[in-house]
Amino acid sequence: SGVAGGTASGKTTVCNLIISQLHDQRVVLVNQDSFYRSLTPEQLKNVKEYNFDHPDAFNTELLLSCMETLKRGEAVTTPNYDFKTHQSVGPGSKQVNPADIVILEGILVLHDERVRDLLNMKIFVDTDSDLRLARRIKRDTVERGRDVQNVLDQYAKFVKPSFDEFILPSKKYADIIIPRGGDNDVAIDLIVQHIHTKLGQHDLCKIYPNLFVFFSTFQIGGMHTLIRDMQTTNHDFVFYADRLIRLVVEYGLGHLPFTEKQIITPTGSIYPGVVFCKRLCGVSVIRSGESMENALRACCKGIKIGKILIHGERNDGRQLIYEKLPSDISSRHVLLLDPVLASGNSAVEAVSLLLSKGVPESNIIFLNLIAAPQGIHVICKKFPKLKVITSEIDETLDDDLRVIPGMGEFADRYFGTD
Repeated sequence: SGVAGGTASGKTTVCNLIISQLHDQRVVLVNQDSFYRSLTPEQLKNVKEYNFDHPDAFNTELLLSCMETLKRGEAVTTPNYDFKTHQSVGPGSKQVNPADIVILEGILVLHDERVRDLLNMKIFVDTDSDLRLARRIKRDTVERGRDVQNVLDQYAKFVKPSFDEFILPSKKYADIIIPRGGDNDVAIDLIVQHIHTKLGQHDLCKIYPNLFVFFSTFQIGGMHTLIRDMQTTNHDFVFYADRLIRLVVEYGLGHLPFTEKQIITPTGSIYPGVVFCKRLCGVSVIRSGESMENALRACCKGIKIGKILIHGERNDGRQLIYEKLPSDISSRHVLLLDPVLASGNSAVEAVSLLLSKGVPESNIIFLNLIAAPQGIHVICKKFPKLKVITSEIDETLDDDLRVIPGMGEFADRYFGTD
């Protein structure tokens, strides 16, 4: 994301408010000010004649290089700029680690097309010019040791003309314009909500409206790290897999239909609530799907659970070996349980069986812990009314149809038969 705006418009305040509300995500802030060019001895002699608000004052090539490195998920070193000496303290002076969210803040962030093209969200902080000038005077006199007359002269000669020529015209490229800067709580909340939505939305979710990946946090990321680690003990694998499975089940139940119901609370008050979908059953794909049954029973007391056994073969063939399903399954909503969606072949077999038993496609919710893109394409295309819910989408499949990076043979690790 990029946050632009005039001098002292409140850009940093806006950035800090966004970051404070994204406390469960890795966020880094990069300041365009760090990329000011060092002044030459000649420029230092006539520093009062130097325009710090002109695009040429910044090393945009270095800025682009650093941002592209961060976007690739790699750490980068950025310069440190000293506003008293007007010198950049070496490109290796400050390390910025990769993060889920990178915010670039500066007066001319939206001016250069190359920089704009790197930004997923472009924000312009729009604050009254008199207020900005008052803030500028306070900042430059207190923090940067300049006298008021010098600040006013620089503002009239360079700051305001550059704002009118370069900064204000870049406002038209903004996706979001924030009047009043950091005082605009509603705008900050909307931006944070949008970032949360984007973070939880895998690119495949934009293709398939029947695919849902629930929002990740450090807790969820930590649990995925543990169950994927080959060094994790069997006891820990089961513990953290169970926690993740419970989250997947709860999220899946949230996609079931409900009816509204008003009830009376013990205080005699009316509470406008909802009633759960009652006609429900689970179906686990033997053997790994059985690991998800306890979580489903913990959430849905007395739920019926059917079973399907599918034999897999090396040539992608799948063969239905065994099935035991509730006799009235056609009138129920079905939660299909299988922690890993790989090629999608077993899933197609299982869903096809449910359809043959009269279960409407729109009544099936397929719950996974992890899914490969190949399997998602197969299932979401073939059954567009079915919902697929997963906690994480992995990179790909290998030649043996194993999910990569994956977590190995889930059932063997879960049941201790590895």
